[in-house]
This record gives sequence, C-alpha cells and structure tokens, in this order.
Amino acid sequence: MTTHAAQSQQAPEDDDAHPDVHPAAKPDANSDANPDAALQALLLARHSCRAFLPAPVPRNVVERILTLAQRTASWCNCQPWQVAITEGAGTERLRVALQARAQTADASPGFTPDFPFPREYRNEYLARRRESGFQLYGAVGVARGDRDAYRQQEMRNFQLFDAPHVAIITTDEALGEYGAMDCGGYVANFLLAAQANGVATVAQASLAMYPEVLREVLGIGPDRRVVCGISFGYADAAHPANSYRTRRAELPEVVSWISG
Repeated sequence: MTTHAAQSQQAPEDDDAHPDVHPAAKPDANSDANPDAALQALLLARHSCRAFLPAPVPRNVVERILTLAQRTASWCNCQPWQVAITEGAGTERLRVALQARAQTADASPGFTPDFPFPREYRNEYLARRRESGFQLYGAVGVARGDRDAYRQQEMRNFQLFDAPHVAIITTDEALGEYGAMDCGGYVANFLLAAQANGVATVAQASLAMYPEVLREVLGIGPDRRVVCGISFGYADAAHPANSYRTRRAELPEVVSWISG
C-alpha cells in the first residue's frame, strides 16, 4: 500500500443466465481440490492495479467480497472495521473532491492523516520503496527527475486510477493502533477475496491523507479514524501501469529461526 500508487461473491455457474457478472469473476472449478495451491494462485495473481476500466462491479459480487473479508480475525473479535463503498455518482463526487483538495496541497497547510505516516524510510525499506516507484515510473514513461510528470502520476491516486468504486476503511478511534492493525488484516482479505472473484484492487494510503474530505463526502463520523482506501474494479490490462510486478523479499531477509 503506497502513496505513489501501492481483488468475493460466489460466481454463477452460467454467465449467460447472469449477464451482469463479469466473466473473470468465475472461479476455477477445481479451486477446492488443493487449498494451498488455490491460495498461492491468488497471492501470485494479485497486484496493485493502477488503471481500471469504467465498468462497475455488480453489487452481488461486491457483497460476496465483503462477506468473505468479514471472516477476518480481530483482537478480541472486535471487528473494528467499518467500510464506506462508493459507486456511480458517489465515486465521481469523491473523485472530484479528492482531486480538488490534492491540487491545493502546496498552498495549504499540508495533510493530517488520522494515523501518522512513516517518519522515514530507511535501509531496505527505502530501497524497496524506490524500486517499486521506479518500476511504476518506468512503466508509464516518467523520466527520472521529471517533477511535473511525478506530480501528474501522484495525482492519479486521487483520480482513483479511474476505478468505478472505492472502499474507505475506518476503525473506532478508541481502539487506537490495535483497531488499525485489525483493519490491516481486513484489507489483506478484501484484496484476496476480490482477486478470487476477478476484481482488481489497489490499497491506497494516499486517500487517508485527507480524512476531512472523506468525512464530508461520505458522512464518516468523528468517532471513526481513516485507515486507508481500496480502489477496485476491473483492470485495464492494456495500460502500461499494470505491466510490471514488484519483487518480494526472500525468507532469509525477513525470518529468524530460534531453535534453542
């Protein structure tokens, strides 16, 4: 989930009988045969989509994604997440409001997310962040040092990458970081549930930069804290922003075994 960027519904058995369901939402008939392989396939296929087609996701598919994500484990089973999902004119209203706020960022006091953004990126975390950014910029033809082009690509976040929907995830303010951590698990499960139903996603910390806009447009109460957003829809596979994949660290880079 990045500021420069970085996918369940039981699909019908017969698409002809259910024309509102996107063909990609139909799961593999053998997906239950090997749960480990099915999970691996979803994890390998999922990526942060940064260009969407305009076609909306059918409501029953979105509800299936939400039903699966609702199984997320949480601290004391609090299930602190609340999800505001836009569609149609609601998405356009939010898109316009976010772009307007982001365009005034240089002249305004900046941004005040409900949860502090990282103080800094160091060592391997900085290296991974840079690698991901350069992959994106390279894919869309942004030359290194071209600040105007960087800014244009940054603004794509607030255009929601043309997605027809966005989900804004919030937690109860009294639960603090633990509520936010539970919401992180919810976001991960939402992404996989969406992928299982042929729906592309991108989790966006950038949308949490302007919680005041989200509260005004979406009617989010003062007792809620914005964690992040998830733009989702069907991927524009031909768009260069969707042409690359990021690397994952090898296990020795992140795992220590304590055997005695």
